[in-house]
Amino acid sequence: MGINLFVPKFRTQEILKEIEVCLEKGWTGLGFKTVEFEEKWKEYSGLPCAHFLSSNTAGLHLALNILREERGWKEADEVITTPLTFVSTNHAILYERLTPVFADVDDYLCLDPRSVESRITPRTRAVMFVGMGGNAGQLEAVIGLCRERGLALILDAAHMAGTRLVGEHVGRHVDAAVFSFQAVKNLPTGDSGMICFADPARDRLARKKSWLGISKDTYERFATPDATYRWRYDVESVGFKYHGNSLMAAVALAQLKYLEEDNTRRRELSSLYDSLLPQVPAVTPVRTAPRCVSSRHLYQVCVPRRDDVVEFLHRRGISPGVHYVDNTTYPMYRSGDGTCPVARRKSDTLLSLPLHLNLSDGDARTVVEVLAEAVRALPA
Repeated sequence: MGINLFVPKFRTQEILKEIEVCLEKGWTGLGFKTVEFEEKWKEYSGLPCAHFLSSNTAGLHLALNILREERGWKEADEVITTPLTFVSTNHAILYERLTPVFADVDDYLCLDPRSVESRITPRTRAVMFVGMGGNAGQLEAVIGLCRERGLALILDAAHMAGTRLVGEHVGRHVDAAVFSFQAVKNLPTGDSGMICFADPARDRLARKKSWLGISKDTYERFATPDATYRWRYDVESVGFKYHGNSLMAAVALAQLKYLEEDNTRRRELSSLYDSLLPQVPAVTPVRTAPRCVSSRHLYQVCVPRRDDVVEFLHRRGISPGVHYVDNTTYPMYRSGDGTCPVARRKSDTLLSLPLHLNLSDGDARTVVEVLAEAVRALPA
């Protein structure tokens, strides 16, 4: 049996009990459990608004769509973003026919505020900040820059369920924070996400837009005391089918109770890696930013001849990951090719080590031992 990069842990019996309630009630779609999970997420995170969605990607698009319409952004207006991310971050910008402008990253693999500032033009409207691996990087500086320049700030918090910055759950000082509860994330479901606007008016609009622009969802209409009007609704705008469902929310409710415990274990494993890796030459761990308590979704290192190291590890039954390939190498983002040298250099050397709740301390030691062998086996 090998050592895998991700192995999600599900509390099966508790999840089945939550799902059973949905099935017995005959309500598996929007409403009921989605409402309950939204309230629990607000209680957990301290964020003022939370709307449960089908995915993080849906949330990123929804955030840009609402901000674009509200502020009157024009086609081809610019959003500063990172090339070092999963492509959904940048695809969401293209969905709204906006132009992604790539800024470089820092040693935390997050946007470098100096690079962000250098990319601002009269057409810049927003910044998309990605909390890579759960790391907050220099988010505080980017928040200050966006406030100073009047730019919207969207936090792609796909990796950040449980990340805290200066004692607060991330997401309090941005226009929108979008979390992921996809199958291998820290709070795993099948696939789902959460958008957390700072402005309640935007949250209300998101609820309509995520249900095709319909004024009242089925759950709201069902709950009305006057049955005569249960079938009535208006379609106020063109929207999307981005809402979450009660089955995924049921899974999330069972998992949320363990998020802090699970993240603590991830941090313990990460600390073990931190203690072992100085013994391995030419391997540099990615540091966590000061004032940040990371969710530790990923444990990333930079290694020489990364592809050769990956092949060596696979032969020894260890499955690492690469997060991520520089997006400017893809055809739709080729205009940014060569503009972010740090991101390109990091992308060519990054390696994500196995990090999950089924990983034992012994497994982590084995990963480091084999990684050391892989590096020693590289040509001089």
